[in-house]
Amino acid sequence: MFPFNFEWVWDMGHYVFHGGLWYALTVIGLGMTYCVIKAVVDTAKGKGGGQHH
Repeated sequence: MFPFNFEWVWDMGHYVFHGGLWYALTVIGLGMTYCVIKAVVDTAKGKGGGQHH
């Protein structure tokens, strides 16, 4: 069933489920974005752990 289908009814259960879903996806997305940006910045500064002296 899709939200644009006429049989879809927005009741409290749907609001809670979709609210929790989008909250979780937002937290995961922000965390992954932070990790990717930090990895790029650390690599650009030469802080990588792959260099053996």
